[in-house]
Amino acid sequence: MKKILLINPFGIGDVLFTTPVIRVIKESYPECFLGYWCNERVEPILKNNPFINKTFALSRGDLKKIFKRSKIEGIKEALIFFSEIKKQNFDIAVDFSLDHRYSLVCKIAGIKKRIGLNYKKKVKFLTEGIDVEGFENKHVVEYYLEVLKFLKTKPPQSIKLDVFLDKKSLAWVDAFLKEYNLKGVKPLIGIAPCGGASWGKQAYLKYWPLQNYIELTKKLLNRYNTKIILFADEKEKEIVNFIEKEINKEVINLAGRLSLMQYLSLLSKLNILITNDSGNVHMANALGIKTVSIFGPVDEKVYGPYPLGQNNIVIKKDLPCRPCYKKFRFLGCQYDLRCLKSIKVQEVYSAVEGLLS
Repeated sequence: MKKILLINPFGIGDVLFTTPVIRVIKESYPECFLGYWCNERVEPILKNNPFINKTFALSRGDLKKIFKRSKIEGIKEALIFFSEIKKQNFDIAVDFSLDHRYSLVCKIAGIKKRIGLNYKKKVKFLTEGIDVEGFENKHVVEYYLEVLKFLKTKPPQSIKLDVFLDKKSLAWVDAFLKEYNLKGVKPLIGIAPCGGASWGKQAYLKYWPLQNYIELTKKLLNRYNTKIILFADEKEKEIVNFIEKEINKEVINLAGRLSLMQYLSLLSKLNILITNDSGNVHMANALGIKTVSIFGPVDEKVYGPYPLGQNNIVIKKDLPCRPCYKKFRFLGCQYDLRCLKSIKVQEVYSAVEGLLS
């Protein structure tokens, strides 16, 4: 148990779902060297985790982008990365990738014990694994924790998602709050009307209607003497710009303007975040921030806030066709996303008011 490598190449939410595993391993084996293989986008979150000794950031998706620019550069980056993994001489790999290529790299790198989730029995290079066809009926965190039986860890003292902020980001957020006269403003409300980068071009399938967000924002501004911060990434700027234009008053549009760590540090200062089903809800939850999250095609019991507490309200509709995202596949919608469109502004507004009361 000297050196352990965790592997999760997915998005922010998925990586945060592994943080209880990280904590349990370190509580059980405090002297072990813990590495984490992730994608480049999420690496900043892990770099600040005191339980992780070293991060390795290069996913298949990252490598594909490099190969599009230059095959020679892609081969070079892959070889350098493999060399970095190999020279660490890891004893164990814990693979959550669901992809046999990651465990194959580990085998070639000489990692003798390779455990993880064996998706459809296709992850051929694991030495021990838990067979899964998909994630159903229980939360992803609980699937991930099952793998710990192969490590003979101690029972966890507590199960929660972890996010750690750095001094630089905390200093930045203090300056930001002063610049925008937000010091002492309560309630400080954040809205993330997009989200879901891991769904790529299909992310819109998880969006609550834009007009509803506009109406909700207006109602909250009329109810509370506050400012509302709008969050989105660079690719979603047009959507948030439209909301800002329609409201034309106390909103702060930060679409595409924040690094991941700046976003997290500002998130930590909110009183509440309203968001679609996305990594936003998990980041806020890990920071202990109240959330109202809106779920459509995806099962909140599997991918929702964890652990679900009194500070988290999930808004969803229990329809016969829902969830339609199963076994890592969106099955298609014949009902014009009624699971999202039937959620009324008043439902979300009442949930926010209840958490802020």
